[in-house]
Amino acid sequence: MNTQMNLRAGARAQGGFTLVEMAVVLVIIGLILGALMIGKDVQRNAEYQKIANKYAFEWKKAYDEYYQRTGVVIGDTQIAPTYMVNGEESLIGGQPASQGNLNGALAGLPENYSNTGQRVCHGQGYAENSVGPGDPGISGQDLHDLMDRIGIRMPPGRGEGKEDRYLFTDSNGNAAEVQVCFQWNPPGTISGAGNVMVLRGLTPDLARFLDQVVDGKPDALEGRFRIQNADANDNEPSWQQPGHQWTSNNTYAWSEAGNTDAMNSGRNRDEDRVDLLTAHWVMDQ
Repeated sequence: MNTQMNLRAGARAQGGFTLVEMAVVLVIIGLILGALMIGKDVQRNAEYQKIANKYAFEWKKAYDEYYQRTGVVIGDTQIAPTYMVNGEESLIGGQPASQGNLNGALAGLPENYSNTGQRVCHGQGYAENSVGPGDPGISGQDLHDLMDRIGIRMPPGRGEGKEDRYLFTDSNGNAAEVQVCFQWNPPGTISGAGNVMVLRGLTPDLARFLDQVVDGKPDALEGRFRIQNADANDNEPSWQQPGHQWTSNNTYAWSEAGNTDAMNSGRNRDEDRVDLLTAHWVMDQ
């Protein structure tokens, strides 16, 4: 009798999980995984907000403060202002803007100036035509030197001496770096005419976030925050168009040298670097 009772007790002890217990376990696992995914998205959005508040908008503030203190935009001449970034190096009538056209032979319009539109960056920056045809070269003036000369404190950026750059990770965990420069775009430039802040090294997700924050509409070719076209910068009208999405997305691999088919194939390996874009933010002055 005792033997039969022991066998029954052993059978009950060795029994598996019930369906209810399995369902409860699966629900708990699903909740944990969902919380991890939500936490990752929240962390990424917090990083994007930090880039916007402590980097992009702080550089916009530094640009505006430069104008308020000097009466001219970054790199312009105070003797004969051109209202163009890097106007100090522009020419009118074949002579420097600060010295030429003394008799008023030419109207002080952008069309009458030459040697305009060069990017004001810090250090080497990036070469002309590296984003697309018409992408300008680097100015002889240095962004840090111009800010230091006026006594403007730059955003912390990546650290001392690299305030123009900001390091972050893309959605695949790869390191990416944003660089800020300023330049003047001639009329007809679809990424925005006039003086613009150039932000290079944005992931598509980050670009859309900044676009939404700046002008409330994540349209790549409308508003004050636009993509720098990889084609010629004046070959497509943006006026009264139905809308343009930011090209690429966070699943495309970075189209680097030797890997030019990655974007076209739509490859989205977790180890790939996300495609990086360049944007222009139109300034107020």
